[in-house]
Amino acid sequence: MATGHGGKVSLDTSQIGNRAWSFAHVLRDDGLSYQAYIEQITYLLFLKMADEVTKPPYDQKPIVPAPYDWPNLVKRDGVDLEAHYRKTLEELGKRGGMLGTIFLKAKNEIADPAKLRRLIVDLIDRDNWMGLGADVKGTIYEELLQRSAAESPKGAGQYFTPRPVIEAVVDVMQPTPDDGICDPAAGTGGFLLAAYQYVIDHHGKDMNRSQLKRVKEKLVEGMELVPNTARLCAMNLYLHGIGGDDSPVHAGHDSLAKAWGRRYSMVLTNPPFGKKSSVSYVNEDGELE
Repeated sequence: MATGHGGKVSLDTSQIGNRAWSFAHVLRDDGLSYQAYIEQITYLLFLKMADEVTKPPYDQKPIVPAPYDWPNLVKRDGVDLEAHYRKTLEELGKRGGMLGTIFLKAKNEIADPAKLRRLIVDLIDRDNWMGLGADVKGTIYEELLQRSAAESPKGAGQYFTPRPVIEAVVDVMQPTPDDGICDPAAGTGGFLLAAYQYVIDHHGKDMNRSQLKRVKEKLVEGMELVPNTARLCAMNLYLHGIGGDDSPVHAGHDSLAKAWGRRYSMVLTNPPFGKKSSVSYVNEDGELE
């Protein structure tokens, strides 16, 4: 256990992961699905980290408007907290860039304001997330996604490809820093993460600052039809330190129906086999297909 920025305690990966998952079971008793819980974690964690980077040593310009930032959320309680949280999600979902991707069609699924308050204060606010490092934050989040997939096998295939499959494909393809890599059915971003990590592991020490920046911001890009899954992907990449001011994940794009418009040197994907996307047309016999 180590003390993080601002005197708050930072736990190791497994401790935070276990603590986060314990909240899932509490909210499960109230009818909240595991995936819905991960989405709520995503909203709150993003708001907390967006606030942390406005303070030393980062001193970045705020990207979340003041009425809807973390300090305005964490100071509230009861019905006031629930109403303000609902309004925050609604307003941020109207924005562009990373905010728009994370909060698109976001809504509060936690009916009990007391449990929402516990989630904010006891899980998210007590740690310095920016001080954990991208590998630790990303590992915690990926662990939550994996647990959610394991507990929800019916819909897991929609967004979660087994890690050994991803790593085998990336090892065969051997991406380089000069590649432009796309996953047109990105899910939670497993292929994009693995490709990025492969480049860092195999070429990182040979790259200068400019090349590292390019790899972080331009190496990978994904499209995801389902907004809820796209937000998980965007957050997963963000926590791993991937992306710039704009999200590398594009929500709501149907890659089976329309090309994105950019060219890539490499495509890594687990093609969609579901029925979320379909095109109807009238055939030569006048029948609908």
